[in-house]
Amino acid sequence: MSDGYDLTDLKAPRTAGLMLKGLVKLAEGPGGDLLAAKFLADVGVEALRAAKVEDGPAAEHPLLRRARAEGCGASEKLVELPAPATHPDDWPFETASDFVEAYGRGETTPSEVAERLLRVAAELDEGKTPLRALINRDPDDLRTQARAATARYAAGRPLGPLDGVPVGVKDELDQAGYPTTVGTRFLGTRPALEDATVVARLRSAGALLYGKLNMHEIGLGVTGLNPHHGAARNPYDPTRATGGSSSGVAASIAAGLNPIAVGADGGGSIRIPAALCGVVGLKATFGRISEHGAAPLCWSVAHVGPLAQDVRDCALAYAVMAGPDRHDVNSTAQPPVDLTGWDDRDLTGVRLGVYRPFFEHADAPIVAACDAALQDLRRRGAAIVEIRIPDLALARVAHMVTITSEMVASQAQHYAKHRRQYGHDVRLNLALASRLTQADYIHAQRVRVRVQRHLDEALRHCDAIVTPSTARTAPELPADALLTGESNLEDTDRIMRFAAIGNLTGLPAISVPAGFDDQGLPIGIQFMGRAWTESLLLRLAGAVEAGVGRPAPKVHRRLLT
Repeated sequence: MSDGYDLTDLKAPRTAGLMLKGLVKLAEGPGGDLLAAKFLADVGVEALRAAKVEDGPAAEHPLLRRARAEGCGASEKLVELPAPATHPDDWPFETASDFVEAYGRGETTPSEVAERLLRVAAELDEGKTPLRALINRDPDDLRTQARAATARYAAGRPLGPLDGVPVGVKDELDQAGYPTTVGTRFLGTRPALEDATVVARLRSAGALLYGKLNMHEIGLGVTGLNPHHGAARNPYDPTRATGGSSSGVAASIAAGLNPIAVGADGGGSIRIPAALCGVVGLKATFGRISEHGAAPLCWSVAHVGPLAQDVRDCALAYAVMAGPDRHDVNSTAQPPVDLTGWDDRDLTGVRLGVYRPFFEHADAPIVAACDAALQDLRRRGAAIVEIRIPDLALARVAHMVTITSEMVASQAQHYAKHRRQYGHDVRLNLALASRLTQADYIHAQRVRVRVQRHLDEALRHCDAIVTPSTARTAPELPADALLTGESNLEDTDRIMRFAAIGNLTGLPAISVPAGFDDQGLPIGIQFMGRAWTESLLLRLAGAVEAGVGRPAPKVHRRLLT
């Protein structure tokens, strides 16, 4: 590595099964302090403690402070919903517009689609490798929604481009009538009484909200292994992981259960599973999409957002979900939601920043696919500029300290009573993270201000920063981890490597498929931009999508034919 690049691979022994159980017992007992000291040193906390940082922690999120200084307030949407996408005849996925057009032509009805969806979802959970994307469904509720949508189409009064379109919701967000388990076995003992804001907006647009989708327990993991609900499986290879924590969300889209679903992202949890499952995932600017009704897990790095089978559907879902919400103060300081030019494939004048040592810190097939995508963007008129991003090692540990400290705090009311009901991987992470100090958290926020400044400087020289989405493709689902989860620091680091800096700074980022490795596993490329530039990111993602073929996954169904 060169040019001051300081990010090195994290290393620690992998554990699962009986060995993980023993490690958890040690971590939760008197010997836990020694184990935690070793682990925290391995992930860089000692380096964080020793770092000289001049900045003070921001009194509020840096992006929100800037937005208020620039006079942004609670503004109405100015966005026009995107027109239907044009794909090759062999495009394997059904788009939102495919559903709407089929209903409009009278070829099928939302009620017929709902019945097919219930049947297909049940079929995909059979056999030795059940998909386990959907963990809670209410057929009567779905049929009620579908009858209402069918009646609207019969009357010639559909609500718009999402009416009758199946949409799934990660079980981290409230959906009226469903419990919100957050991937646990003990939360969500009662159904939610009302929808989360984004769910309510999708419902108002006529979406068929068909059930709750699987996730890594409390979002504290990036594989999708869940010992309570079963591991979500990757439709491109059911022996592989989906990525997490929005595991069932990405799996459901790739498998054809829905063209759009709602995810949440505290450290890559939208973009990682999107990359590993070959779909599109957008983490918008911090505060752009309301968090009201989402489980309060990691307040300062949390984002709700869409995953979709193509960029147009991602743009459509974003347009419906985004905008200020009086229930979420973090959403009230933002400029109008704007999709101007999102589908312009002429990239003349767009500057793409590449920090080459960072970009190449991934497996060779991933680097090659992302480089090929870059060259295609260059042919469309984009300029590739070299940039530098200092302190990436500090940024990684500052994010880790921030998200795990906030998750420990979020579970404080449950931990004493339910500690033994968490999966063993989550128990280990909570036990180790509880050894972090208040000083560690404050110092991480000081580093956060520095990293924000570094990215501001990089983005003075370019319009978007380009990296792979992950440093490896989907890992195998190990048999010894299905009932306990696993502790695998090396894989976690490789999967999260490019994602966490977007959460630490709150800048928007998108993952879009860029190709496949020699085993047929999807590869994602990530674009990260300035605050509120989601339209540009969708434009870049759409340009990549136009140049990349996408075969159907091994596990895939169609609901319209």
